[in-house]
Amino acid sequence: MGRLTCSSSAVLLVVAVVLLVKAEVALCDGCSYKRIFSFGDSIIDTGNFVFDIGNGQSPLKELPFGMTFFKRPSGRICDGRVLVDFYAEAFKLPLLPPSIPEEKTGQFTTGANFAVFASIALPAAYYKSKYNFKMSVPSDLGAQLDSFKRVLARIAPGDSSTRAVLNESLVLMGEIGGNDYNFWFNGDPKNSRDTPDQYLPDVVARIGSAVQDVIDLGARAVVVPGNFPIGCVPAYLSAHQSGNQSDYDEHGCLRWYNDFSQRHNAALQQEVARLRSKNPGAKVVYADYYGAAMQFVRNPQQFGIADPLVACCGGDGKYHTGKPCDKNATLWGNPSGFASWDGIHMTEKAYSVIAAGVLDGSFAETPMRHFC
Repeated sequence: MGRLTCSSSAVLLVVAVVLLVKAEVALCDGCSYKRIFSFGDSIIDTGNFVFDIGNGQSPLKELPFGMTFFKRPSGRICDGRVLVDFYAEAFKLPLLPPSIPEEKTGQFTTGANFAVFASIALPAAYYKSKYNFKMSVPSDLGAQLDSFKRVLARIAPGDSSTRAVLNESLVLMGEIGGNDYNFWFNGDPKNSRDTPDQYLPDVVARIGSAVQDVIDLGARAVVVPGNFPIGCVPAYLSAHQSGNQSDYDEHGCLRWYNDFSQRHNAALQQEVARLRSKNPGAKVVYADYYGAAMQFVRNPQQFGIADPLVACCGGDGKYHTGKPCDKNATLWGNPSGFASWDGIHMTEKAYSVIAAGVLDGSFAETPMRHFC
């Protein structure tokens, strides 16, 4: 009888340990957030810009935008879903609503998307005062954060309530900053391509300041994505064509512009490391959008993409550029066979590859789905 009791105790101990291990594994595999709050530009805008223009005409309000997943224009600058949609689905949340339509009334019980098409990180006044360069943009990171703070003050008034909401939320800070460079590189042809290196530190510092702002408000999980390989973007390849073959890498991308993206990303990674050290109670993770996108540049056939350097919707140029994507543009095939949607933004297919690499793969310092 004593042996039976001892054996039973041992069995119970083993069962308890197994259950504990399983519970810990389940917790780690089942990380969940009640809300996602996101900031950025057209890469993840889910309808703010289209709402903002009201009754004004825009190709974004017409097919072929939205043709793949929604079967109608959805306010996204894509044929279907964008990155933040895949993140919401991964955490079993509804697709994030754009924040602007309901900024004054919405409860945003599962989060909100503050990203706006054509947004920049630094305010437009910065470029006007320092470089006499006018950026006519609908929003910037500061304006998005101000809107976020107004929403929080309404739905979770008081410091403790705000912290409670943000403690159970995931914050996606970008991608943002890309347009600070895009508008310069693809603006006045007289613009020196070396100038953005001068203001790159300020762009990165602004992103870092925004991350610190949301941590100070109570955020405990923040993802900070880097920039894409812009030297592989059809609009860049078309605008900056060169007769010197050494300007291109083995994939046909422009070396200098990809090197620039990597300089931005290296500085941003340093900033993320600084933020992580300063805020040990928060999880601040860098997401390598550059590396994730280079997967289908280096090996497009693996993802069913024929040529990653041409647009699906556009004109008859070498990179299917020369005409904007609208109802009269050339649709070169099924978007699932392309990485670029309109020469600037990516297809749902490309975003799904990047999202998978960040959620479960090696393109985030900690895979997003396994933050806990």
